[in-house]
Amino acid sequence: MKTVFMGTPDFAVPCLKALAESGHEVAGVFTQPDKPKGRGYKMIPTPVKTAAAEYELSVYQPRSLRKGDDGAEAMRILREIAPDIIIVTAYGQILPKEVLELPKYGCINIHASLLPKYRGAAPINWVILNGEKETGVTSMQMSEGLDTGDMLIKRSAPIGENETYQELYSRLSEIGAEVLLETLDAVENGLLSPQKQDDSLSCYSPMITKEMSALDFSKTASEVHNTIRGVTGFAMLDGKRLKIFSSTLTGKSAYDAENGEITDASFFDVKCGDGKIIRFLEVQPEGKKRMKTQDFLRGNKLTSGTILNQEVL
Repeated sequence: MKTVFMGTPDFAVPCLKALAESGHEVAGVFTQPDKPKGRGYKMIPTPVKTAAAEYELSVYQPRSLRKGDDGAEAMRILREIAPDIIIVTAYGQILPKEVLELPKYGCINIHASLLPKYRGAAPINWVILNGEKETGVTSMQMSEGLDTGDMLIKRSAPIGENETYQELYSRLSEIGAEVLLETLDAVENGLLSPQKQDDSLSCYSPMITKEMSALDFSKTASEVHNTIRGVTGFAMLDGKRLKIFSSTLTGKSAYDAENGEITDASFFDVKCGDGKIIRFLEVQPEGKKRMKTQDFLRGNKLTSGTILNQEVL
């Protein structure tokens, strides 16, 4: 089939690579415009653009598919390509009705959740924040609603107790590539059985904000742990910002300690609101590199009884 691929971040790259290495023609790749980054504000290509260059694929980067000259030019290109199907994976733009209706087989989205749960922009973060034990990838026939189209193929995946969103993100991106190829094969062979989504079972996963990373030690140890796993945590230690990348639940308790108190400085154990103890495994002190907690402790003497404070962002 003649395909057009639309995607932007790292998550979409395995899907694009799988598509490019399949028997399907990739007639064009749409991705977000390059953005300036770093001190020199150098324009950086999106991960999908970089991957497309490896396969010498034509790349288009309209600022919008819906408005102005960019939208009109994008529609002209799409009509000229005349794809049989458009594949969308974390593109970052809403597709207008005229795009959705252009291809023979419509537009198919590879979404990182088990729809209808966790529609929206940040499903991988939210399944962890909410302490889910299972997630997955769903291919979906796109409609004008937000992730409301008919479900095509699902692949579930367990979530590890200490798994972070970065780890799950990487794992689901590979599963997404498998789901994409399986879906395209089913489209070609007329084997799809689309299923309507039950809106009563849906929930929304909005964009992540910086404020969500501030650790509140009055919450339960599980909630603090899920925040660290889901968005990476921040706290204040001796007046300096400390970033926490990973943690684990110890199963220990210290009901006589204060919330946020370091109960065992040799392991960086901290008491939470339910009396349970969480242990930090990987941290980044202000102005320094990310490191394992044991490496941090070798260069920083902690004292049991020290209180970590919630950072004001």
